[in-house]
Amino acid sequence: MKKIAVYCGASSGNSPLFKQAAIDLGNWIVANNFELVYGGGRYGLMGILAETVSSQNGKIYGIIPDVLYRKNIAFNGLTDLKVVPNMSARKETMLQLSDASLALPGGPGTLEEIAQAYSWARIGENSNPCVLYNVNHFFEPLEKMFDSMVDNGFLGAAERKKLLFSDSLPEIREFIQTYTPPQKRTYNEKDSM
Repeated sequence: MKKIAVYCGASSGNSPLFKQAAIDLGNWIVANNFELVYGGGRYGLMGILAETVSSQNGKIYGIIPDVLYRKNIAFNGLTDLKVVPNMSARKETMLQLSDASLALPGGPGTLEEIAQAYSWARIGENSNPCVLYNVNHFFEPLEKMFDSMVDNGFLGAAERKKLLFSDSLPEIREFIQTYTPPQKRTYNEKDSM
């Protein structure tokens, strides 16, 4: 059983396509016998995703920092809820518990979490495949930014292929199933002063 860490907004966004994508992803998680690892919240896309998985008796592991837990925002239908000291601990715990990392649309926190998961893969600290579920072209500017990193010599082409931008759940499943972690980043003298 694979556990999928999903990063997404505590807001629903302003398009019904985002809400539908969270529902589709929740259905996909259950249909593929995956388990959900996420930030533990009940609002926004987080809540929609959790409710979708919960309504089908899927397993859900919520990881929530104490500062948010004390605001009473945790989803009530979780298989397990871990309250951790801070956001850094949440990100680390989510990576430890999961077998893949996926981002739905969201704000700066969502971007930070998936970027860290991918960055850690490059240095050998995360073996999870990293995916951005590109609903309604939401992540296209970011995809162009990663391509620009390759074009400008800050990211290797082989490493770039280890980060998937896709709006296709079958393609995402294939990527997760066939994924091999990137080789650990190496350094050379031309990068020194």
